[in-house]
Amino acid sequence: MVSKIDAHTQLYGVIGYPVRHSFSPAMHHAAFHKAKLNAVYLALEVHPENLKDALAGIKALGISGLNVTVPHKEACIPFLDDVYPTAKLIGAVNTIHLKDGKLIGYNTDGRGFIRALKEILKVNPKGKRFFILGAGGASRAVGFNLAKEGAKVVTFYDIVRSKAENLVIDLRLNFPNCSIQLASTLPRHLKDFDCLINATPVGMKKNDPLLIDPKVFHPKLAVCDLIYNPSRTKLLKLAKAKRLKTMNGLGMLLYQGVIAWELWTGKKAPVSVMKRALEKAIFYSQKLKV
Repeated sequence: MVSKIDAHTQLYGVIGYPVRHSFSPAMHHAAFHKAKLNAVYLALEVHPENLKDALAGIKALGISGLNVTVPHKEACIPFLDDVYPTAKLIGAVNTIHLKDGKLIGYNTDGRGFIRALKEILKVNPKGKRFFILGAGGASRAVGFNLAKEGAKVVTFYDIVRSKAENLVIDLRLNFPNCSIQLASTLPRHLKDFDCLINATPVGMKKNDPLLIDPKVFHPKLAVCDLIYNPSRTKLLKLAKAKRLKTMNGLGMLLYQGVIAWELWTGKKAPVSVMKRALEKAIFYSQKLKV
C-alpha cells in the first residue's frame, strides 16, 4: 500500500455485487507499492440498480480505473463513452479506464487466459483444438480470443443449449477461418481435442459433480479449469493423476489484472509481485475456511 494518502493519490477499484471476496485489491496494491505509485485500489460493492449512478459518480470523482466483475460486465456497457472493439465483440467489459474525461471499456479476461496458456502451460493455441464447457461470459472471452489467436477448432457445450448456439453464431460471423462447433452432449471421448477447458462454476464446491468422465482423457490432452479457489478442483486432480498438463484459473486472474494495470498506468507490471500477492491472499482465504 502507499505510505501516504494525500490529494494526489489516484483511486482504482473493482465493482461488483457481491465483491468483498475479491482478491484484486491484494494484487493491485502490491503492484502499486512495488512501482512506488501513489495509488490505492478498493473493492466497491455496487447494487445492480445503482450501476448507472455509480459509473456517473466514478467519472465525476475522477477515479482513474476500474475492474468490473459479476453481475456488471455486460450491464455496464450502455453507460460507457467508448468500448474497445474486442470487448464489443465479446459483449462484456471487465476493465474501465477514465481517459481524457471519458470512460473506456476493455475486456482483458480472454487475453489474460491466452497469456496464461502460453506462459504457464506452454501451449500455443494456433492450430490447436479446444473443447469448452460452458457458454457464459468467461467462455465467450476465452472462445473469442482462442479464435483470434488462430485456434483450429473451438467447440462449446452448455446445459442451456440456446446460450451455446448464440455464442457459436457470434464466433462464426467474426472468425470464418476457425471451425466453431456446437456440442449437443458431453463428449464420449476427447481424442479429437488438444485442450479441455472448464468455464463453468462447477467444481467450486466440494460436493459439485464431475462434468467429464476422466475415461475420456488421452495422454496428450491439456486440462484447464478457470476456477482458482479451490486451486485444485476434482477435474484438475484427476487430470493430474493421469499426468496431464493442467492449469487452474489463477493465471487468467493474474494476467487479466496485469493487462488492466498496464492499461491504466502505461507502465510494465511487476508480474511476479502480483502473483505472490494473489497466492498469499488465496492461501489465507482457504485457511480461514478450514
